[in-house]
Amino acid sequence: MTATDLDQVCELNSAAVPAVSEASSAAIESLLALSGHGFAVVDEAADAAILGFIVAFDPGSNYASENYRYFEQRGSDSLYIDRVVVREEHRGLHLGQFLYAHAFALARAAGREEVTCEVNIIPPNPGSMRFHARLGFAEVGQQETKDGTVRVALLAAGVARESRSA
Repeated sequence: MTATDLDQVCELNSAAVPAVSEASSAAIESLLALSGHGFAVVDEAADAAILGFIVAFDPGSNYASENYRYFEQRGSDSLYIDRVVVREEHRGLHLGQFLYAHAFALARAAGREEVTCEVNIIPPNPGSMRFHARLGFAEVGQQETKDGTVRVALLAAGVARESRSA
């Protein structure tokens, strides 16, 4: 994603609250700059409208998120998905699956063991829990964040290695 995408990303992020954390334009800009892995599905026929996006972090990043820190302390070599958002009117079209397929490909190419993320339990987000379970994610922990106002399930999915023939 580029700086020109910022307004659309902020709009999508705001529309997805509380499933994702609320963030100002400056916070989203900083998040994208820090992550190194922000990518989107774009509808070129609709003036390059962003239909969905992911922001992901490699291990060793200087990201202060409580959830990211959980996975860092857990010690797995993972690609952490900070947020995945799909425009509401485009949900059910497998765009989330497409975005995650790209994330898993990045993780595989970097030799990562897992892809990790969190999903809200309080407030509940059962649709996201079902979606992540279909992708092979399993709960590895839970924690309260935002001064106890949010509880998340911490999820991980192994990165399948491509088999090589001898």
